[in-house]
Amino acid sequence: MKILSSIINMKLWQKVLIGMIAGICLGYFYGEQVSVLKPIGQLFINMIKMVVIPLIFFSILNGIASVSDARTFGRVGMKALIAYSSTTVFAVIIGLTFANVFEPGLGVHIDLSSELSVEPHHSGDLGDILMNIIPSNPFKAMSDANTIQVVFFAFFTGFALILIGDKGNEVRSFVASATQLVFKMIELVIKLTPYGVFAIMAWVVGHYGIDVVLSLGSFVLTVTAALALQYVVFGVLILVFTGLNPLYFYRKMLETQAVAFATVSSKATLPIAIKELMQKLGVSKQSASFILPLGASMNMDGVAIYLGICAIFFAQIFGIDLSFQQYLIIIVTSTIGSIGAAGFPGGSMVMMGMVLTSVGIPLEGVSLILGVDRFLEMIRTLINITGDCAVTLMVDSWEGNLNKSVYYSQQEDEIEEF
Repeated sequence: MKILSSIINMKLWQKVLIGMIAGICLGYFYGEQVSVLKPIGQLFINMIKMVVIPLIFFSILNGIASVSDARTFGRVGMKALIAYSSTTVFAVIIGLTFANVFEPGLGVHIDLSSELSVEPHHSGDLGDILMNIIPSNPFKAMSDANTIQVVFFAFFTGFALILIGDKGNEVRSFVASATQLVFKMIELVIKLTPYGVFAIMAWVVGHYGIDVVLSLGSFVLTVTAALALQYVVFGVLILVFTGLNPLYFYRKMLETQAVAFATVSSKATLPIAIKELMQKLGVSKQSASFILPLGASMNMDGVAIYLGICAIFFAQIFGIDLSFQQYLIIIVTSTIGSIGAAGFPGGSMVMMGMVLTSVGIPLEGVSLILGVDRFLEMIRTLINITGDCAVTLMVDSWEGNLNKSVYYSQQEDEIEEF
């Protein structure tokens, strides 16, 4: 009974790890006999697909409606948006570069698409995609899982909601509630991850052999190296665009980064991050209370890197040669996907569906990395909140509001309550 109680009280990532190891062992020792578990893996994949479109629409719409309005979305907001967008696009490019240089998926040849009955989406050329960005029927776009059109409709709706001001408060309230509902659905799906991982890994190893699992080592190293480079890039940006010594930023943000690493949530880290920015780094209250939440809602550099690497990783596994237009699509969808993944643990795994399907990569490949995703997500969250804080610091410095004497102070008192 004690063992059962301990298993029940385990954290999700621990259960996922156990499920992955158990699945690998079962597949290794019993081989093709574990094919009976394949339907369980398919059901788990279908549940992920089920929540992709609602999540995309409501999370993006809520992000725009909750942090933007016609009165406050002025000069400072635009500077923050440009900075956030630039760092995110650059992060995707880092991910794509590392994936192409180190080729973590090369040599892994499996065909999950035929085995799991996926229906790949064909991306077409860039002209076709541009012509089809605007949906003639947004509900049909949702029904057809046309993610690009759903994203456009979400942004268009959010912009219109900004323009109507207070008249849209009831809609904003509904969107906020609907977003929480979708997040709860995601939470329920994520709780099933250990069982989905167990079934899928058992079948994959039993059918294709242990080499598939060993290939994940190269994937983990590629992702970790790319995230480490992005961490250094933040310091370079601070030095180049503000003239500040970034070592003070890194040293004084350690507590915030530790909380982000432990909670795996940028939004859960916001209170401590705002306090540290103001009291340890000298950022103004206006910037800390507006720009940082904006970033936590719409900027996920670590996720952007991850989505870019995963797209190339799966393309290499399935033997898909991506065109220049498809690389552009990955950059755009990874940037947008990082927005949709903001705010809750496990979001990047769901948003990955948008990136993969936009360039015709089978979604079923996601099952291969579920076992290592939790560890990588902890690092991604640390990168996410570090990027949010770095941009907040830079914008505050550009506005001339940064208290440099506080920034360069050697004394690091305990942060106080407001």
